[in-house]
Amino acid sequence: MTQRKENRKEEILEAGLGVFAEKGYYNTTTALIAEKAGISQPYIFRFFKTKEELFVAVLNRAFERILQTFKNVESSSDQIVTKMIEAYEELSVSHPNEIALQVIGLSVTEEAIRDCTKMGLSRIRSCTLEKLQSANIPNAEREVTTFLARGILCNISYYLNLPELIND
Repeated sequence: MTQRKENRKEEILEAGLGVFAEKGYYNTTTALIAEKAGISQPYIFRFFKTKEELFVAVLNRAFERILQTFKNVESSSDQIVTKMIEAYEELSVSHPNEIALQVIGLSVTEEAIRDCTKMGLSRIRSCTLEKLQSANIPNAEREVTTFLARGILCNISYYLNLPELIND
C-alpha cells in the first residue's frame, strides 16, 4: 500500500474511533465517519467492505493500545498493580475513545464484533496474568480477575459518566 493510501486508512480508523465512541455502533454510519475524515463515503469501502469490518479494525486498535500500555509497565513486585492502574488511567486520559469502544464492543451482538471483543479481553487477561505471575503476586489468577472486574466497572462508570459506581 502506498504511503498516501496508508495515511488515508489511518485517518479513517481514527475518525471511526471517534465517531463510534461518540455515537455507538448502531447509530454510526459510514457517512458520518467519512465526513469526520474529510473524505467521500465510497472511499471508506476501498479499505473496509462493511461498517462491521471497520468497527472490528477500530476495536482491535483500541485493544492493541491497551495491551501495549500494560506491556510497557515496569515496576517492582509490590507496585505492579498500582503501576498498571496508573498506566491505564493515563491511557484513559490520552485516548478516552478506547475506553468507550470496550464498553460498546460488549454490547454489540454481531458475531465478528463479539469475537473481537472476546479476543481483546482474553489478550488483556493473559497479559495481565503474565505480569502478575512474573511479579510473583500471590493468587495471581484471583488478582487478575479482580483487576479486570474493577477495570470494566471503571470503564462503565466512565462511559455512563456515573462516577459513583466506583468507590475509591
